[in-house]
Amino acid sequence: MSDAGLERQTMSRVSRRLLPFLLVLYVFCYLDRSNVSIAALQMNDELRFSSAVFGLGAGIFFFGYALFELPSNLALARVGARLWIARIMVSWGILAAAMAFVKTPTEFYVVRFLLGVAEAGFFPGVIYYLADWFPRSYHGRAIARFTVAIPLAQALGGIAGAPLLRLGGIGGFSGWQWLFLAEGIPSVLLGVSVLWYLPDRPQEAAWLGPAQRTWLLARIAADRAKAAFANPTHRLRTLRDRYVWVLAVPYFAYFTVGFGYTAWAPQLIKSLLGTRDSVTALVTGGIALISTAAYLIGGIRSDRANDRCGYAMWGVGICTLGCLGAALAPTPALEFAALILIPIGGGIFMPSFWCLPRLRFDAESAAAPIAVISSIGSLGGFCGPTIIGYAKQMTGTDSAAFAVLALIGLTGFTVCWMLRQHVSFRRPPIETGAAVAR
Repeated sequence: MSDAGLERQTMSRVSRRLLPFLLVLYVFCYLDRSNVSIAALQMNDELRFSSAVFGLGAGIFFFGYALFELPSNLALARVGARLWIARIMVSWGILAAAMAFVKTPTEFYVVRFLLGVAEAGFFPGVIYYLADWFPRSYHGRAIARFTVAIPLAQALGGIAGAPLLRLGGIGGFSGWQWLFLAEGIPSVLLGVSVLWYLPDRPQEAAWLGPAQRTWLLARIAADRAKAAFANPTHRLRTLRDRYVWVLAVPYFAYFTVGFGYTAWAPQLIKSLLGTRDSVTALVTGGIALISTAAYLIGGIRSDRANDRCGYAMWGVGICTLGCLGAALAPTPALEFAALILIPIGGGIFMPSFWCLPRLRFDAESAAAPIAVISSIGSLGGFCGPTIIGYAKQMTGTDSAAFAVLALIGLTGFTVCWMLRQHVSFRRPPIETGAAVAR
């Protein structure tokens, strides 16, 4: 078999074996994180939560998430992805189901915070894990096929949320309580399945042939040798690199805008369109389905153009335009149209952005940088919902909130543009071979 044929066969087998399973895990991860936005259509009225209470509760998840992301990712690097991802999923599934039983703002805050602690490390852990399996020329599309779980989870949350909200009264539970129970319990079962399905490294993949395993390990080793930081004596040494902290800025900007939209989209859409709860959930899910194309196309184009900074820059730029349009739109219809740009921009941003750490760090040294970038950036998940919640409570509209979010998004766009000028992040020569030919 030719080298090109061996490459195609190997990467096809790795992709088919790992990516669909990881996508399902992340769908439930994001679902259990974000289904609070659908539940809020009933929960806020029943529990008498104000906009400020809901915004704080939706965002406080990310304090727990950010605090424990670095230690969680270092633990994953030490004990292996299989065991640690299983632990993460079982614990977050239990806490997601526990959301059905909150009654007071304090209980809401505590469970959301603990849910963030439980989930910490999953996303950066999988990004770190993918670096062991996918060479650089495949990295963008691999991340795209994983992160497309974000809009799929939002779509599933909307589509499944509509009938679940109508289950109110059955078993003495409200519809929003059934929503948390039905979407939390499967995560526990999936966590158990990780233990027997997911290998830690290519060396343990019995489903790869000897020639395939040898090719993949050699290709990953060659990629590692090109990194600025390769096999440091201590994983935390990489945190001295200033670009770890610079990369956190656009991710923070995107996450502030993106999760602000995710947490508030159902309530904003209901207000703009005047739809019923079930229809609102379906519309929210439909928008998410549209944005799935942006993830897949963005990942493929990023690999082919080999311009990671450029695609990340335009992705966060489109999010910024969405916020600016939502702030200035003179009619509800135009504001609704502007909001749709935010998840589309996120789909272009995510696959490209998460290729950038790979340009500086090899797979062995990337655990700490990925965790730090993710944890600092994910604090935007607290800021976005909170900004919208307090602005709506103080002004009665969301225009001021989206103006602030647009400024934050512009900061992310500017930093990506500046990074694009730096030699470490410039577009390198496009690799030849089967990867690019596709």
